[in-house]
Amino acid sequence: MSNLERHPSEILECSSDSVAAAADTAAAADTTAAAPVEILTPREVPLGGPRAMTVRRTLPSKGRTMIGAWCFLDHYGPEPVAASGGMRVPPHPHTGLQTVSWLFEGEIEHRDSVGSHAIVRPGELNLMTAGRGISHSEVSTPGTDVLHGAQLWVALPDASRHLPPSFESHRARRVRLGDADVQVFMGALGGVRADATLFSALVAAQIDLPAAGVVELEVDAGFEHGVLVDAGRVGIQSSIVESHELAYLASGCRMLRLSAGDAPARLLLIGGEPLAEKILMWWNFVGRSHEEVVSYRAAWQAEAIGVGGPPPPGTEHLFTAPVAGATGEHEGAPLP
Repeated sequence: MSNLERHPSEILECSSDSVAAAADTAAAADTTAAAPVEILTPREVPLGGPRAMTVRRTLPSKGRTMIGAWCFLDHYGPEPVAASGGMRVPPHPHTGLQTVSWLFEGEIEHRDSVGSHAIVRPGELNLMTAGRGISHSEVSTPGTDVLHGAQLWVALPDASRHLPPSFESHRARRVRLGDADVQVFMGALGGVRADATLFSALVAAQIDLPAAGVVELEVDAGFEHGVLVDAGRVGIQSSIVESHELAYLASGCRMLRLSAGDAPARLLLIGGEPLAEKILMWWNFVGRSHEEVVSYRAAWQAEAIGVGGPPPPGTEHLFTAPVAGATGEHEGAPLP
């Protein structure tokens, strides 16, 4: 998914401020119920024009820009396609990150510049590693009546961010834990490990609880964690979290207790080691400096849009490969 804000701000992100805190809290004997929960509320962002589908964005936010290496979280639906036209995101670029597509309902057709063509379906992870540069398109399928899911980005560490781009798709690993049905699609949880390629220590899972259901999850104390409530009203540790809110727990938590209210609940759990690197995110690019991000924009405008002269030295051919079969014009970058 593209960040379709027309005036995106450069966001300097860093999880390293949590590293020192993690060392302190990890020394505590038991943080099951005492772990403080920070609740992040979403802001609504239209995904395109006047009839556009609206997404709820909780990362980055004013209160928190990253959770581990997770740097972006858009949550959308359930959205009637007849009302919004569904998802129609034309070819656009990415650098320095992985895109994580996860659906609860509906289907999305993915095409990219490394030749991938895949259908994103519920229960299946679509993972695109942008590396040094990739472009892709996302369109809801003709048979989709309702679209409902999440799009997340993972910032690649410096050692991996210039790798060649790639794409993979995997079924989630399913496990029953307490009252919960858990689908692990990145990393390991509850004794199962997903097949996704990781470049830093991460976890991601969908958790479904029946009404009044409870689960206690053993989690990595070295991770920061986030819990997005998709549906229902959920107790997380000793806090109540409403639908569409994102609960944040700092490193040091060893046991995560989740309890549904009087209705079934669905959640997304994400987590990871604090990324001890500063990153700069603007539009769809993750880099390390303003100058680097400016060069990515210029390369995309030159090679995909055909404006602005030649790409800057060192960025040639980042975006020359076409997105075969994609419909619509390539998306031009916003003004810096």
